Amino acid sequence: MSVRVRIPTILRTYTGGQSEVTAEGATLADVIADLDQNHQGIGARVLDEQGKLRRFVNVYVNDDDVRFAQGLETPTPDGASISIIPAVAGG
Repeated sequence: MSVRVRIPTILRTYTGGQSEVTAEGATLADVIADLDQNHQGIGARVLDEQGKLRRFVNVYVNDDDVRFAQGLETPTPDGASISIIPAVAGG
């Protein structure tokens, strides 16, 4: 399944400055693995040492927050749009 992944500014150093890239995979885990294979290092910024989504990174598949879906096992149908959004903190 080919999907479009929106890359936040802070991670664009891994994609050569591209704000959107394509990736392959039937699930979010597959897509992240494909991203990391083609843009080495990006996976470590999205996943923690246990292979789970980092607390401060929000990921959406077609505008649905994967934390309220199936997490890394969320299906990524062909043509889906995935957004990686770092959490913003402050006060």
